[in-house]
This record gives sequence, structure tokens and C-alpha cells, in this order.
Amino acid sequence: MSKSNYSMPTEFLLVGFTDYLPLRVTLFLVFLIIYTLIVVGNTGLIILVNITSSLQTPMYYFLSNLSFLDISYSTAVTPKMLVNFLTSRRTISPYGCALQMFLFGCFADAECLILAAMAYDCYAAICKPLNYPTLTSRRVCACFIVLAYFSGSVTSVVHVCFTFTLPFCGSNVVNLFFCDIPPLLALSCADTHVNELLLFVLCGFNQSSTFMVIFLSYVCILITVLSIKSSGGRSRTFSTCASHLMAVTLFYGSLLFTYLHPATSYSLNSDKTVAVFYMVVFPMFSPIIYSFRNKDVKNALKEAITRKLDFQMNESSSH
Repeated sequence: MSKSNYSMPTEFLLVGFTDYLPLRVTLFLVFLIIYTLIVVGNTGLIILVNITSSLQTPMYYFLSNLSFLDISYSTAVTPKMLVNFLTSRRTISPYGCALQMFLFGCFADAECLILAAMAYDCYAAICKPLNYPTLTSRRVCACFIVLAYFSGSVTSVVHVCFTFTLPFCGSNVVNLFFCDIPPLLALSCADTHVNELLLFVLCGFNQSSTFMVIFLSYVCILITVLSIKSSGGRSRTFSTCASHLMAVTLFYGSLLFTYLHPATSYSLNSDKTVAVFYMVVFPMFSPIIYSFRNKDVKNALKEAITRKLDFQMNESSSH
């Protein structure tokens, strides 16, 4: 049957976590607290990096952009999810669905490139310390950021256009709590092999190429660290990148599981759990993983608090 016999649904129904109201209210409160922590924690980190001269380095420049991305792709999904916890009919318009898909895909793809840029920064700092100012100049860092947002925008536009030109028939129930590519492909009554191939190629290229940059960077870092004779020196050198390595493992593991398997093997429960992890849990722990275990950030935070207290004391004494 031709595509013209089908029309775009007037709305999509998003599958929530449960239909049991008391549990939905509990989940609403839990995710509201988590989302608040995401916004406050990452916003605080962005402000701290921008007001502290000692943090005006490429690594923290990338880190502040990473925090912005964590806030952005979580905000693309979480507010609507919170509203749906308190409503019996969890609907979203096709335009809202397309916008949600675009924003989430754009920011998530950009995050992969920022993580790769941070790995490159670690490599330059540890393996090429004499050339570090040149390898991580302001122009180089700006190019990384522009490439990240441009790449994320282009791939996301392609996915949205190809997905929403498909004919949808029968059910309009999206088997996830937000509009994502695999569950929407499952609703189409047309052959989605091209879309699946496009998803595999674009997401695969983005994730595999950035992962390769990260992997090669850490291979070089490991070789350099092992060449250090002092065990204390090796430990101190490698500890600077340990938090980044932990975050990369968590983020890439969940993305690879979600997007690099065919839509026919799509599992509601497993993919929903993984989606919650990289959409809500990872952005919440990101400031902790990257920063609050970091001596530079802790010192900068102490200095900012001290300056604030001194200012308040001077103000009160002047009055």
C-alpha cells in the first residue's frame, strides 16, 4: 500500500513507567529532585569555571561546555516526563515529538565530541607538555566546540527528516517516555531498513570515531605513564584522567547499547532503563565525577565561598 494512504498521527502517546498513581507521584518527586540537582550542579560548575581565573584552561573550558550539554539534553526530555507522571493521558504532538528528538539527538551527539576533545586535552597535557599551549590553543578549542555542535545538529536533522517522512499506521503508542528514533521506527508500516542503516552508520561513525580518538589518546597516555619511574608520579599523572575515563565508560556503554542494535531487537524495559541512565543519572553524576573529586575545582569553590563570606562581612560591618 502506498505511503499516501497514511497520514501523520495528530498525537503520539508516550509509554510511562507505570499506571499506578502513587508510584507515579513518587517517581515524579524522585526525578524532580534529580533534575534539580542536574541543573543546579552543572550550572554551578559553569559559573565557577567562568569566574575563577585558575580554571581558565582548555580542560575546564571543555568541561563547562559538557555541563551545558548535560543540562540541555536532560531538559529536552525531563520536563515533559515530569508532566506526564501527573497526567493520565501522556501525549505529545508530532511537532513536539520531532523537536524533542532533534534537541536530544543534537546535544547527545555533541557530547561525544566534547568527551573526545577532553581526551585529546589529557593526551596533550601528559604526552606533549612542551607543545601543550600550541596543541590546545584557543583556536583549536573553539574548532572542537563548533565541530561538536555542527555535527550534532546535522546528524539530528537527518534523523528527524528521515523518521518523520515515514508513513505511520495503526498504533501511535511510542514505547518509551520520550520521542526517540528506535521506538518511532517500530510504529512505521513501511520498510525501515534504510532508516536503521542510517541510524547505524551515523551514530556508529560518531560514536566509533570519537571513541577511537579517546582510545588512542589513552593508549599514548598509558605508555607515557608507564615510562615514569616513580610509582607516585605514575599515580598522580594518571589520576588526572581517571574521572574522564570513568565517565566515558558509562556514557558510551549506554549509548552503544541503545543505538547500535536493530529495531527488531528493541526491548522496552531494557532500553527504558538505559535511557534513564544516560539521560538523567549520568548528567547528575557528571559534576561529581569530573569536578568535586578534583582538587582544582574544590579549591576554586572554597575561594569563591570565602570571597562571598568576606564580602558579606564587609557589607555588614560598613552598615
